[in-house]
Amino acid sequence: QQADLSSLVSEGFVRFFVELVGHYPLHMVESSNGTKELQRESFRKSHPSRGARQFLQLFMDTQMFAGFIQDKELRKGGGKQGLFETRVAEYLDSGPEPEPSGVNKFLKGLGNKMKLLQIK
Repeated sequence: QQADLSSLVSEGFVRFFVELVGHYPLHMVESSNGTKELQRESFRKSHPSRGARQFLQLFMDTQMFAGFIQDKELRKGGGKQGLFETRVAEYLDSGPEPEPSGVNKFLKGLGNKMKLLQIK
């Protein structure tokens, strides 16, 4: 039961971050010297949720986001993909939802699942 709860919480965080920043590859451009660079403003403005855009405005100024993007800019492709990158690829292949309801529906479902686990 504890492993199920941990797995559920982990999956929730991965899904949340995929839906929040999973569109980043669409805004990475290669510069003339061959390095990748995030087009920050188009990245932020492209999220369908106004609340998420406001959050991204603040989040993009954090050290956590800077480290995340620096890793993506320095990565040369190839190599073994982690869970996050795999989920981002799936997310982009499925086409992001035009409305921000995906995260809200997912989090509501996650809350319901957690309630069920607590009852058992």
